Amino acid sequence: MTRMTDRTDHPRQSDHPAPPAGVAVDSPPTADLAEIIGAYNQVTDRLQRSHEMLTEEVRRLSAELASANTALQRSRRLAALGEMAAGIAHEIRNPLAAIQLYAELLESDLGHMPEQYDVLQRIVSAVRGLNAIVTDVLHFSRDMPVRPVAAPASELFQRAVESMAPVIAAAHINVHDDVSPHTPPVYHDPDLLHRALVNLIRNATEAMPEGGTLTLAADADTDSDAARLTVRDTGPGINPDAIDRIFNPFFTTRAAGTGLGLAIVHRVIDAHGGAIAVHNDRGAVFTLTLPGAPKSEHHPDPGATPDPAGADNTAATVQPEPALVVPAGLTADQVHHGG
Repeated sequence: MTRMTDRTDHPRQSDHPAPPAGVAVDSPPTADLAEIIGAYNQVTDRLQRSHEMLTEEVRRLSAELASANTALQRSRRLAALGEMAAGIAHEIRNPLAAIQLYAELLESDLGHMPEQYDVLQRIVSAVRGLNAIVTDVLHFSRDMPVRPVAAPASELFQRAVESMAPVIAAAHINVHDDVSPHTPPVYHDPDLLHRALVNLIRNATEAMPEGGTLTLAADADTDSDAARLTVRDTGPGINPDAIDRIFNPFFTTRAAGTGLGLAIVHRVIDAHGGAIAVHNDRGAVFTLTLPGAPKSEHHPDPGATPDPAGADNTAATVQPEPALVVPAGLTADQVHHGG
């Protein structure tokens, strides 16, 4: 917008002859004109700033809308795929159950026939493997109603590490927990989120067959009241060509596996109204952003030291997160805290 100036051009004397002697002439209202120009310039400046702010807000909302539409389309595709997969899984599970039953009946009959018994054990092992695949498909395809409760992040990590302790110990992996005291309680479904964390920890251990460090970190999301959980390994990371497809159902970069583990993790986080992201940083880094618990469910840590008498309680105090307890099956040297 064009700014006005308070410069005025004086008429040339030849254009306007001097008035006759004795006739009074009013002086030009220069001060009033300058005031009007100043007000006009202030208004145009405010309009320009408002225009820039509105343009930026439109860009942001357009990006959010595009992201929401992409997520909605993905959810619809996954729902359709899940229904189809569930139907196939149920059809496969019935004959698998019959095969397993007959194989178990044969075990007692072939005990004295080592060669045939060995073949039967291979059949039983294959059936179990197929059953595991069917179970993964059904977990992926089923509805995921969330029954949320509030719990500290360290408690979620503790339970997941305990479930995976034998695998972690066998792979000679060190566990490092780094839970910020500012992390809000996580509002989550215990069974669903436990499954997601176990899947991520299992992937991390498989990425470090020669040993390494598994880091479980948590802090508060700076842009919201959400909790941010991070699972980090020191493996080779994810191939950049595959990173955009890593959460797709049945996509895997490994020789074994269904390719449903991370797809299930994505569905679990999505069901919580959260978000999951992955990137490489000296290994694979998975970041889960989950809703924080409502303020009414923020309970003090029972192990925290109470405020001393007479202390100023007007400021909010942050209760420290309890450290990860060494799970059975792991040594104290394998579990490290903080920093």
